Amino acid sequence: MTSNADTPTQKLRILFVDDESNVLNGLRRMLHAERNRWDMAFASSGEEALRLLDESPFDIVVSDMRMPGMDGAELLARVMEQHPDCVRIVLSGYSSEEAAMRSVGPAHQFLSKPCEAHTLRDAVDRACALRTRLRSRAVAELAGRLKTIPSAPALYRELVEELRQPDATPQTVARIIEKDAGMTAKTLQLVNSAFFGLPRRVSNLSQAVGFLGLDTIRSLVLSVQAFDQFKNMDITGFSVEALWRHSLEVGSLARSIAAAENAPAHVCDDALLAGLLHDAGKLILAANLPDAYAQAMQLVEQERLALHEAERRTTGAGHPETCAYLLGLWGLPDAIVEAVAFHHEPSLTTTQEMSPLLAVHAADAIVRDAVETTPEESDAASPALDRRLIQDVGLIDRLDAWRALAHDPGGAAHAA
Repeated sequence: MTSNADTPTQKLRILFVDDESNVLNGLRRMLHAERNRWDMAFASSGEEALRLLDESPFDIVVSDMRMPGMDGAELLARVMEQHPDCVRIVLSGYSSEEAAMRSVGPAHQFLSKPCEAHTLRDAVDRACALRTRLRSRAVAELAGRLKTIPSAPALYRELVEELRQPDATPQTVARIIEKDAGMTAKTLQLVNSAFFGLPRRVSNLSQAVGFLGLDTIRSLVLSVQAFDQFKNMDITGFSVEALWRHSLEVGSLARSIAAAENAPAHVCDDALLAGLLHDAGKLILAANLPDAYAQAMQLVEQERLALHEAERRTTGAGHPETCAYLLGLWGLPDAIVEAVAFHHEPSLTTTQEMSPLLAVHAADAIVRDAVETTPEESDAASPALDRRLIQDVGLIDRLDAWRALAHDPGGAAHAA
């Protein structure tokens, strides 16, 4: 993102691209009220858009998918290569599966036509607020040039749409998951594992959803599919399976901690998902920058650095902020993004109560202290539990109870 986004006195620069003039005119009318905040430009082709980008930097590009000549997927791929710090959003009614797959890497967000002004406004504001929150151009530039990232899976997006329906039921959700045989097997395996401690074995997805709840199933689907995109990654000393196991332990314990403190249900759900994804940035960095990541792991051993500090030395950004940045662009709730971004450094935020961030930070530290771990499961010199922060929020006396939850395999389910 250009300096415009970081300077309050300057407007955000947004480039809209669509080959239909009536669509561009509609956007002008719909977004007229934003003219004091946004400096908007409009291009009728991918070629024109690239020319405008070369002439002057833009913070965000919003492009249609189906256009003659250079289509939206090709345009955004070029923008990713030539202007990696630019947020890239697809705004289109084009639903071709092939085109959608081609856009997974180049596009940060997908919005469907017709799109309400507030939906587009929220997408733009979310992308900008997150960059401001993380305060790192290095993160934005790194994320912009990554090609192998865990895209928001199609199955997850379909689940989200279903859960928005007032008549969503465990049966309708189960039917969506059952479209993917591998996902079905993995979900049932997890549901019947010790992590969730259900009172009896579950043999079908409808039962699983009924026991765990719609939001928990959604979290499992997102995290499993994100990790599965890297299951064949071969990097010396790095185990995707070990990282998944650690993430599952942290997510389960984080939800247990939040529930034990009588946090609202949505906080417990967010703590679970944030815990499941808190270290996914390691996958992103290791897959895209294997040599630099190997150097970071060596620094951990040689200099006793925390891994996220070593990553910042060798790649320019650490795994917490890298993953958080992408999760924010996917549209996940701010509470989840914050928990992932600051799970090693919670004092950098203004947390004053039980939150997904506090739950994930505590769970990560407790899990690391409780078990022998590999480098990708834990940092050799990770920051210790932030006792001062926990003291400040009035929960220091609850630490022993939280540690006890780590030894209760079904703690997440029982506490909830």
